[in-house]
Amino acid sequence: MALPKLNTPTYELELPSTGEIIKYRPFLVKEQKLLLIAQESGEEKQIANAMGELVNSCTFGKVNTKSAPMFDIEYLFLKIRGKSVGEKVKLNLICPDDGKTTVPYELNLENVECQVQDDHSNEIQINEDIKIVFRYPLLNDLQNVKASAGDSEKTFHFMECCIDSIHSGDDVFQRIDIKDKEISDFIEQFTNEQFEKITQFFNTMPKLRHVVKVTNPKTKKKNEILLEGLESFLG
Repeated sequence: MALPKLNTPTYELELPSTGEIIKYRPFLVKEQKLLLIAQESGEEKQIANAMGELVNSCTFGKVNTKSAPMFDIEYLFLKIRGKSVGEKVKLNLICPDDGKTTVPYELNLENVECQVQDDHSNEIQINEDIKIVFRYPLLNDLQNVKASAGDSEKTFHFMECCIDSIHSGDDVFQRIDIKDKEISDFIEQFTNEQFEKITQFFNTMPKLRHVVKVTNPKTKKKNEILLEGLESFLG
């Protein structure tokens, strides 16, 4: 006689990038095991791969983790995790007013949303003649980052990966037709002002963002703390 199969509850959410309603379920023990193994390895590529497989499985294959923006994957992962192991997360936050006092805070993951800043645009005008159109970072971009890469190297990596096209007057150069070395050389020509314009795209693009209010027990001052990015919400 075969053992009974367990029913798994399903939920719905709105995909940040498209507004499409997606059904999802909590992750199972076998999926959690793969994720834990990846996290214990400490390797970003393995963690990203495990997270992608988990999101794909828990959305019944409806979300293609190879083409969906990273912010979609992170949002889905956060919501799936909440339904799987609990929506309350205990965080230890540092009060900005003195930069050292730690305050415990319990966050409800249901309150966390993917937000985009008002001044965000994926089209960056470098000068009067040249415009760059960007796509959003993909999970695969993270998997291709060198394990030893520092913050600066990661910044250039994502910048090179996410250029979708370069417009110069009436000429349009598609990324697929441009060699990596050409892109690298192109970026290295930027002035500091032009480079700041590019980083603005990444700084303002859709991300998991949530503001919490805490009171410093030592100074009695009220603080607002911006939590941003998946790691900020995992405790």
